[in-house]
Amino acid sequence: MLLRSYRKEVIRPECRPEAESVHCIAHLDQDIGEVIPYLNAVLGGFQFIKDPVSVSFKLHGKLIAIHGRKICVNALRDEAEGDKIVEWLKQEINDTWERRAEIKPSFESAPKPKVLEILRLLPKTNCRECGQPTCMVFATQVADGGKGSEDCPPLGGENKAKLETYLAQFNLE
Repeated sequence: MLLRSYRKEVIRPECRPEAESVHCIAHLDQDIGEVIPYLNAVLGGFQFIKDPVSVSFKLHGKLIAIHGRKICVNALRDEAEGDKIVEWLKQEINDTWERRAEIKPSFESAPKPKVLEILRLLPKTNCRECGQPTCMVFATQVADGGKGSEDCPPLGGENKAKLETYLAQFNLE
């Protein structure tokens, strides 16, 4: 077992005290840096950083970052959701560590969609029906996996199908 224990910290974002969501930081009592490239391979990390080693995942609208001595999870409904995710990750870390001889580690980030390719397919009317001030802001959120083609009401027909096909090749969720 690589990860045996951690100390959890739950915080409300200082920049937005009115925010309903909380963030969770698990301060790890053991250094798990060696398992991170294996986790990247197993869980399909969104972004991998080599120095210092870390990997980020997007899962159900949450951004999860795993570092050698801490795990950070954002946009949680409550502390219980944080507990569930951190315990799941602890199990994944330990399971991956036990199976590391069978896994080829990955030191690469997942390919990401290009904002300008997404923008090219949008109506470019800056209508704000999606809730964003511009189509460029919306395209950035789509590229990050926070929005999808269904979130742009004026988008339809051939361009909607093209956008969905383009996004399907990326692991955005």
